[in-house]
Amino acid sequence: MGSFRKNLLVRDPEGLRQQFFDKIDEPHFPCVGAKSALARGTLKVLEGHNIASAWDDVHIHRALLEWAQEYRRDPSGFRSLAIIFEQPLDLDERAFEAAMWQRLQSLADKDHWLGQPYDHRVSPDPSDPHFSLSFGQEAFFVVGLHPNASRPARRFQNPTLVFNLHDQFERLREEGRYERMRKAIIERDVKLAGDPNPMLAEHGRASEARQYSGRQVSADWRCPFHDPRAQ
Repeated sequence: MGSFRKNLLVRDPEGLRQQFFDKIDEPHFPCVGAKSALARGTLKVLEGHNIASAWDDVHIHRALLEWAQEYRRDPSGFRSLAIIFEQPLDLDERAFEAAMWQRLQSLADKDHWLGQPYDHRVSPDPSDPHFSLSFGQEAFFVVGLHPNASRPARRFQNPTLVFNLHDQFERLREEGRYERMRKAIIERDVKLAGDPNPMLAEHGRASEARQYSGRQVSADWRCPFHDPRAQ
C-alpha cells in the first residue's frame, strides 16, 4: 500500500480488504467486471478514514493519478480502484450521496489545481449523457457502496467508492463485448434483488452521474457537482 497507507487512520486495513474481496467473490454478486478484476489481481483496495472528511483527499487523488498512468502504460484487462472508508457506518442513502459528491468535488478541484486537463473524450457537465469524471486526464465513473444501500449489490459494511476507467468500457464496445457483459450484470442483479435497477441507462441516453451513489433519484434530480474545468 506504500506511502498512501502510512497516512491513513484505519484499525484493520487487511481485514477490510479481504472482506471486500469476499463480497465480490460471492456467487450471486452481479458485477462480472469486478469479478474479472479480482481474478486477475487488478482490483486494488486502499483504505480511508472518513468519507465525510477531506482528511485523505490528497492521498486518494495521488492514487488516482498513479492509477491513470499505470493504465496508459498497460491498458489490457479490466481493473478497478476501491477506496474503503472506516466510517461513518450509519449514513442513510441521502447522506452517503452527499458525502460521496463532496469527496468527488474535492478530488476534481485538486486535479484542476494541478493543471490536469480534462479527458476530451467525455463531458465535464454532470447533466450531459456523456459525462464522466476525469483524473490524470483519464475518465472515470464511480460505484458507491455502503451499509444502508437499497440495492443489495450496493451494500457493503463500510462506505466505499470504486473508481472504474471509462476507456476500458469503450474498448469492450469496440470489441463487441460490452453489451454481453452489461446484459449479464443486469440479469444477475435482477436475480439478486428481485427487480431491475431503475437507475441503469444505456450509454449516451442519460448521465452516469445519476448511478454513482446507488440511490434512486427523481427525474428532476440535479447533481451537486461542478468541475472547475467545465466551460
